[in-house]
Amino acid sequence: MRTFWTQGRVYPEKHYVVSREAELADFIARVKQGKYIVLFAPRQTGKTTFFRWAFQRLIAAAPAYLPIQLDFQVFRNASPAEFYRYLYRDIHKEIRKVFRRRGQALPDTLAHFLDNTTLTDHFSMLEFFEELGRLLPEQQVVIVIDEFDGIPPAVLSDFLYTLRRIYLADDEETPRCPHSVGITGVRSVSQLNYDWSVSPFNIQDDFSLPNFTLAQVQELFGQYTAEVGQAFAPEVLESLHKQTGGQPFLVNRLAQILTEELDIPTAETIGMEHFLTAHTHILEERNVNITHLTTNVRRNPRFQRVLMRITSYDDSQHFNLDDPVISELATYGVIKRGDDRKCEIANPIYLYRILQTFKPTINGLEQEYYPQDTGNGYHDYLTPAGGIDMAALLDNFRDFIARAGFRILQVPQTPTEHVGQYLLFAYLDQFVRQIHATMLLEVQTGRGRADLVLFHQGQKYIVETKIWQGEKSHQAGKQQLAAYLQLEGAQAGYYVVFDHRQTPVPRMETEHLEGLTIRSYVIPVLQEQPSTRGTP
Repeated sequence: MRTFWTQGRVYPEKHYVVSREAELADFIARVKQGKYIVLFAPRQTGKTTFFRWAFQRLIAAAPAYLPIQLDFQVFRNASPAEFYRYLYRDIHKEIRKVFRRRGQALPDTLAHFLDNTTLTDHFSMLEFFEELGRLLPEQQVVIVIDEFDGIPPAVLSDFLYTLRRIYLADDEETPRCPHSVGITGVRSVSQLNYDWSVSPFNIQDDFSLPNFTLAQVQELFGQYTAEVGQAFAPEVLESLHKQTGGQPFLVNRLAQILTEELDIPTAETIGMEHFLTAHTHILEERNVNITHLTTNVRRNPRFQRVLMRITSYDDSQHFNLDDPVISELATYGVIKRGDDRKCEIANPIYLYRILQTFKPTINGLEQEYYPQDTGNGYHDYLTPAGGIDMAALLDNFRDFIARAGFRILQVPQTPTEHVGQYLLFAYLDQFVRQIHATMLLEVQTGRGRADLVLFHQGQKYIVETKIWQGEKSHQAGKQQLAAYLQLEGAQAGYYVVFDHRQTPVPRMETEHLEGLTIRSYVIPVLQEQPSTRGTP
């Protein structure tokens, strides 16, 4: 039986796979046109697997193509001489492998040439490919270089200029060799930060490998259902796609939890209660993908402020790849370009883990979340039937902010502008853990803000947060929340706005919009300790 896979390359005979037919057809068409293609995307998005499939498809459809697959990952610290020596060794080995796979012997002239050639620099590389093209007049050599950003800095510019010269060469007597080149990596050529005024590879053809669509997620899980017989409720796949943003690793990891680790009988349909359990699991576990994420967002102190701005404001942040912070976060797969050309966090799971990463281990106020006069703690915010009394829970949060006063400004390592949202996230996160509920984050496309969605005993509670940006924005936010509630089939929602003005006006109101109930709060957040006000 096949399995879902998260540990490297996937094999259709062993693993459930998304076929990516449209992307494969697009890539192969570009190869046949002789394009030099680049694909730079975050790790664990399926680049290596995709290129290997493309090679297999290309060879099956057009045997005249001779594929050479290279990997530069181990070359990073090599000297130029070592790089070219091992590059030649790998090319030599790949050519022999192709002929062996075809059941053919190397032509004597080609064998003699390969056995008596060495690469020492980019000049010898240019001569090598010119001669290889003459010896293989009926073959179209196609090279794919994986982990290209592992190339040694000392050889990068000359290596690319050589490929560029080959691409632009106009020699009707000798086939261009290589006919097509594919380059994959995490960082693009322009991000490798080497000293040139003009890109040495300005002939590149950019190729995109997007995350899975909902239809592709349904295709993937449909393979499992067809083999095992276990069905998934439609809302499970919709929620899974929404929470992962279609990120291949996250999709397959949740699939592993649901089908292998929760011990759900295969005769039982996998429903939302199972998905919420799996979702809680992935929010708390350490895996390679999440480790990459949290490591990368800690790299630069500016990342925290930019990421919180993206989630806090209607106008978010313009997706400007000329901004080094935006470019870096996009390279790591943390953010993406939204339909409105603004930045969005790549998916809600990443948003949750980002908030957890930046949340202080101890903010110093945890013992004051609940008032001390009853001593009941979180029990005061449950209904007699065991549901969540969200109005009381958020009323208490408002009162907690007032009780804490200027001390919220002392929460460690937290930007003042976003301390209210951090505290609400921490407050609700602790609450749902205490009552064994689940909290999801929903990244709202076209808006920077995020909703917090609590699930408990089959009920859904939606809380939206933002920072005060004026009365017009405040009222528009209520309408947007009402539209979201209708989309989610919820009857009530909660709207929490943090007011950082010098003279904030606290507000709490309950309104009925289009048959929905919206309870909204404007919560003042102090800008400074009272004793420091008015000092020069």
